[in-house]
Amino acid sequence: MSIIYLLIPIAGLFVILAVAIFFWAVRSNQFEDLERQGMNVLLDDDDAKLKSPEKNQPSSRNDKH
Repeated sequence: MSIIYLLIPIAGLFVILAVAIFFWAVRSNQFEDLERQGMNVLLDDDDAKLKSPEKNQPSSRNDKH
């Protein structure tokens, strides 16, 4: 039963810490653009790979003189 006297203050500290981190995230605009990260998953970057052919060509490693 004496462990509860230790666990309740530790739980209170966790709650205070979680609330402080939440308010820091709100103040630093972490929740401004919630749609962009979700759309990044849906939009594919295959077009960017097709437009840059230099990435698709193998590099020549025999250029050392």
